[in-house]
Amino acid sequence: MDPYLGYEIALAVVVAYGLAVYGCYRAGWIGPDRTLSLFGPALMIKTQRGRSALERWGRFRRFWTAASDLGIALAVVAMGGILALLVVDAVVSLQISPSAAPPVTEALALPGLNPIIPIGYGIVALVVGVVLHELAHGVVARSQGIGVKTLGILWCVVPVGAFVEQDDAEMQAATRRKRDRVAAAGVLANFALTVIFFVALSLIVASTVQPNANGVGIAVVEPGTPAANASLAPGDILTSINGTATTNSTLFEASLADTHPGQSIPVVYYSAANGSLVTTTIVLAPSPTVPGRGYLGVAVAFLTPTQLKGTLVWPLGSSAGPLDGAIYWLVLPLASLEPVAGSTTSFYHLTGPLAAVGPGAFWVGVNTLYWLAWMNLLLGLSNALPLVPLDGGLLFRDFMASIAARLRRGWDTAKLDEFGGRAVTVSSLLVLVLLLWQFVVPHLV
Repeated sequence: MDPYLGYEIALAVVVAYGLAVYGCYRAGWIGPDRTLSLFGPALMIKTQRGRSALERWGRFRRFWTAASDLGIALAVVAMGGILALLVVDAVVSLQISPSAAPPVTEALALPGLNPIIPIGYGIVALVVGVVLHELAHGVVARSQGIGVKTLGILWCVVPVGAFVEQDDAEMQAATRRKRDRVAAAGVLANFALTVIFFVALSLIVASTVQPNANGVGIAVVEPGTPAANASLAPGDILTSINGTATTNSTLFEASLADTHPGQSIPVVYYSAANGSLVTTTIVLAPSPTVPGRGYLGVAVAFLTPTQLKGTLVWPLGSSAGPLDGAIYWLVLPLASLEPVAGSTTSFYHLTGPLAAVGPGAFWVGVNTLYWLAWMNLLLGLSNALPLVPLDGGLLFRDFMASIAARLRRGWDTAKLDEFGGRAVTVSSLLVLVLLLWQFVVPHLV
């Protein structure tokens, strides 16, 4: 098989797309005043339909003004927080080995390209987040008296983009405060959606999901090991080893710390296959990593079934503390605990009215809600970066112009806008350096 087949197919698709767009352009079907126009390589499909809906939604001027003012404050906090995180990542990257550095594919949060984000759930969440983000811009623009010319989608953006095209002349003529409200509307929408989807996920999991037992969940069973010979399998839950209750991973490690090869130990576990607790005796093998220590042959999940449920319901209530709980919620994909699928679903049984939908459909719904919340949080944070052309870049430009207006009272509007433009150019370059730093520097030091 041709090792470059995938690249050849991708190149063929790009060439075919380019020829089709060029043909449409030559035929007069694509142009600035047409339904189809170009935004870089992306094809803009524009329509004026939907503007009446923006008018209706935007007539609640006081509400949208107050909400978008809150959005400005949230964007500032998010901007500072994510910049601080990038600086910390840059410092940490000086101390890690090339093998521990994140892969370049994690630089872009695109489903299918980024190994963390599953393509199906990721595309659904990204499309929902982007579309509602853009609609928020349009609604707030109309509430501030700024016109909207067209709405539409961007084709040939992975997976698909959306846009609301404001009237450029009216945007420039508006006060900085009104422009900032429009810019912050998208960030506010993504954060609001994060809360909505998180609450829905929390309520559904809290009322329906019950762990089968209180113990550590088995993620992997090595073939030919004592655990495999005793019929333990992924999806089972270890509740006790050698007389020690294994209610967390620390106790699991402690239960085997003083054992030795050839030792017979009692093991109690919940068998997903049998649907009941099983007590058995297992003869330990020699540990492949710790000489003289007994070896069971299992790897347990990063979080216990009880901890995973608690993280999905209310991460701030984690026994490890609210900060660690929030981090656990964010890194569930890295720990292979989200999407919840395969043997992980065997850790639980469903109760209540939603149990009637069946485990398959139920976990698809739960995973969808998680990724809707996760992707909207990511979109809100990333759009708050002081990077052109993101919303944070527009806000940062106006913030710097406002600061200059207080310090340089003799400057006119053109001079202030020029200063703001230069400031956001510098911040954009700085952000790009910080974003690339963690992927490149570990391979250089």
